[in-house]
Amino acid sequence: MSNNTNHSFSFDTIATIESPYQEKFAIPRQPNLVSAAKGKVILIGDANNAELIRGIEEFSHLWLLFVFHGTKDQGWKPLVRPPRLGGNVKTGVLATRSTFRPNPIGMSVVKLDRVTTDNKQTILHISGLDLLNGTPIVDIKPYIPYSDAIIHANGGFAQAKPESNITVNFNIQAQADLAKHATLHTKNQQAECDLALLIEQVLKQDPRPAYKQGKVDDKVYAMSLYNLNIQWQFTSLTNIVVLSVTIIPSEMTGSDLENKIPSNKPLNSKANIT
Repeated sequence: MSNNTNHSFSFDTIATIESPYQEKFAIPRQPNLVSAAKGKVILIGDANNAELIRGIEEFSHLWLLFVFHGTKDQGWKPLVRPPRLGGNVKTGVLATRSTFRPNPIGMSVVKLDRVTTDNKQTILHISGLDLLNGTPIVDIKPYIPYSDAIIHANGGFAQAKPESNITVNFNIQAQADLAKHATLHTKNQQAECDLALLIEQVLKQDPRPAYKQGKVDDKVYAMSLYNLNIQWQFTSLTNIVVLSVTIIPSEMTGSDLENKIPSNKPLNSKANIT
């Protein structure tokens, strides 16, 4: 038996994710917290073969193994600050699900809604995802309830699902915007979803940094879902008002998205909130 443990491995991407989440900000911290999030697993290369997934529709949920492509170039540290601990306590990275890992590999359970094959392109339609748009998938496995759901397991500092008492309301402008964007058009396809419910479920998670949670500030925040820019603001500890929902110009990508509005800019008037 070899004592050499310095092995390296190379994997091919077998699929990419089409997701409503266009940037890291506002992605749920775990899967299935936002059931209204709809996405696609688009098989590519040699894996784009319907034979590979024959029988997969017998399973309601799937494990997706993926690469944290959006943060892998930022490296990692042995200690991180988990959001569930308020961002103030350092914990070993391997005792968390931080994206900044020695190997930037993640795993996520998603609901399998249906499978389609059109023009030789096989797609798994999923929901409840917590993945950045364009995420590379390196493996797919069926979720097996009897072995994967360990009812009495100890979950450490994340034993229970986080509870939220936040209510989300849409002002008059946002309601009008929602009526216009009931059907979303993404770059390559038309995505049907309950947009208002998606926005509500995402915001109820309070996507702000952990150190700001439980605090009120008067800043206007923005998040990107599909090709839409959603502006919102806390008005109390338990209430968020959505201010507007607008189309992001197609030429805006990458760092342009991060700078689309000054997120620390306060509203000019509280009268904007209705």
